[in-house]
Order: sequence, then structure tokens, then C-alpha cells
Amino acid sequence: MIVLAMDSSTSACSAALWSDGHVLAHRLSVMVRGQSEALMPMVAEVMAEAGLAFADLGLLAVTVGPGAFTGLRIGLAAARGLALASGLPLAGVTTTAAVAAGVTEAERQGRNILVAVDSRRDEKWLQLFNSAPAPLSEIRALRPDQAGELGQGPVVVAGDAAPDILPHLPEAILAAAAGFPDAALVAALAAHGWSRGQCLPPEPLYLRDADVTMPGKRV
Repeated sequence: MIVLAMDSSTSACSAALWSDGHVLAHRLSVMVRGQSEALMPMVAEVMAEAGLAFADLGLLAVTVGPGAFTGLRIGLAAARGLALASGLPLAGVTTTAAVAAGVTEAERQGRNILVAVDSRRDEKWLQLFNSAPAPLSEIRALRPDQAGELGQGPVVVAGDAAPDILPHLPEAILAAAAGFPDAALVAALAAHGWSRGQCLPPEPLYLRDADVTMPGKRV
């Protein structure tokens, strides 16, 4: 099965085509803003590079959060639009699972994985995984000094908020992997989950309201 995956949930933007353990085409750029202009051209580029049409695909995949409010909406809107136009199924993958999947096997050996995603507030989005990696906790919003509630003992910390967490975990090491999801890993996770009926619906996993102040009533 060929999977087209997209991510714009944090501080990067990526698109990838994956099939049976092989990445067929891949684009990734680090960016805090601009995903809305970058994502669809990346999709067009990977499709052209692989010489594929949407009729050749079996599944679409996208990160559903947690992450940046606007970035999540961009990725989900693009993925839903492609699913509607192509008639392909669309699978959701959590940002935390995609980050955990990027930690190398050597770093995971004998350690759990604590994924820390920047929420742009005092609390960070944290989730603990075992070395498989499989989730050991729910996703929680915690301050860096509360990270020990999830990550006691030998742990490797990954994610764009990992540098904020590391000083509070004496036995932790910092993952060498980039701190954002990669669409190539999102595709692999989606294919694995889809075959087992374990994918999430393509709905945003905001976990809290957006940082928006509604205007007051005019008098």
C-alpha cells in the first residue's frame, strides 16, 4: 500500500510517499510560519518525483496534534480536501507518536521515551512511550518542572520542547532526532495502524482552546 502523509503541526512542514517500508519521495522544511503556502507544493513535488497519481495511492495520513493551532488546521484542511477529491481514506496520527518514532533504536535501548511538544505556554504537551515505542501515558499538559511525574528513571527526551524538560530529569538524555514530526514516519505509523484498525480519525487533537480573545459586545 502506498501512503501519502503530511505534517504541519509544529515547527516544520513535510510531505512524503511511503510504501512497504520504503520512502518513495520526501520533502521537509523547518518553518515556524508559512506552512499554508508550502504544504500543497510539497505534495505536488513528491507525487511528481515518484511519478504517481492519486489513483495509485491506498491511504492518506496526517498529524492530528497536539501542536500549533493554526498548523494543525492547515494540515488537516489539506488532507481532508485531498481525501474528498480522491475518495481515499484518511488516517490520523498523533504528533507525539510521530516524534517518538524518530528516536533511534540505540537511544531507546533500556530507556523510555518522553516526548515534549511546545505548546507556546508554560505547560508543554508530554507523553511517555516505552522503547517499542508504545504509549505508556496519556498526553498531558505539564510544566517542565512536573515532567518527573511521567519520566522518572532512564529516559530519552524528544520533541521541540525537550530542551526545556531535560534540566528537570537528572537521568535523561536528549534525543538526536529533530524535535518535530516527519511525514515519512507519519506514513509508516498510519500504514501500521490502518492494517490493525488503530488509526485516529482525522480530527484535531487540540486538548485545549485556542489562544483567541473574542471581542466584547459594543455599546
